[in-house]
Amino acid sequence: MNRAAAGSARWIRALGIAAVVVALDQATKHWALGALSDDRTIDLVGSLRFNLAFNTGASFSMGSGMGPVFAVIVVVVVIALLRFIRTVPGRLNLFAAGIIVGGALGNLVDRIFRDGSGFLGGAVVDFIDLQWWPIFNVADIGVVGGALLLLVGTWRLGESSPREADADSSSGPEAV
Repeated sequence: MNRAAAGSARWIRALGIAAVVVALDQATKHWALGALSDDRTIDLVGSLRFNLAFNTGASFSMGSGMGPVFAVIVVVVVIALLRFIRTVPGRLNLFAAGIIVGGALGNLVDRIFRDGSGFLGGAVVDFIDLQWWPIFNVADIGVVGGALLLLVGTWRLGESSPREADADSSSGPEAV
């Protein structure tokens, strides 16, 4: 497979992963809007519960009301990640980039299509409540989890390079 075809295949895989994250995120948000309306909460285990909230800011409700600014930033980051996907090293990093894109797009869908004030002013639906952490959603899990996986994948690639270099140098003519 030539380099362009391989890059396209990676891009398609990452977009498939992103589409799954967006679909799961939007399906759970749809469920939350129906099941948790009228200030209803569902206690699960320990401090974990489902509790509906709307976020017009960034992560952890910082920058409340600045959703349009954050939405534009998200679009720029998604475009950068989509460009990065063609050359991202390793399957773990490809998966991580895909779930980051999916999470970012999941919350962007809320900003575009949820009722709100003006251009990209819709509120993001949050409903997973640990009670000791800000309320979040599946898209947030994708963004944060993907970022952590990307760090792990990058670290693993960095760790494997010196060993590969050592193996290559010990098998050459100098080692004889």
